[in-house]
Amino acid sequence: MSAREQPVKEQRRTRQRAAVDEVLDETDDFISAQELHSILRSRGASVGLATVYRTLQALADDGRVDVLRTGGGEAAYRKCARDEHHHHLVCRSCGATVEIAGPAVERWTSSVAKEHGYVDVAHTLEIFGTCPKCAGQS
Repeated sequence: MSAREQPVKEQRRTRQRAAVDEVLDETDDFISAQELHSILRSRGASVGLATVYRTLQALADDGRVDVLRTGGGEAAYRKCARDEHHHHLVCRSCGATVEIAGPAVERWTSSVAKEHGYVDVAHTLEIFGTCPKCAGQS
């Protein structure tokens, strides 16, 4: 059973959680915990960085936010636009992201897992490139 198929545990709705949710709702691109914390602090919210990390991890565990690793290895988060399993095409320059389905990747993953006797397999695939807007810039 994948994280998205597991029952969602209801988390207590705290002021800090509401503040994190609000920033994520306003953000289309992926954002790091540090960036999110900085936005909260600039708005006068008294939310600690550790609370931001815990909240984002809980949201990721529940399948409510997507997580990807940036080129530098940092985790970045954003609200899921799709409920089903998907992948991301991410611009290296501006961070613009497109959610994409990958049926060929899903078939390949299942085939490789079966070939090696693996079960309950999960995977993450992020594709990095340069978006058309950034490619047109010099």
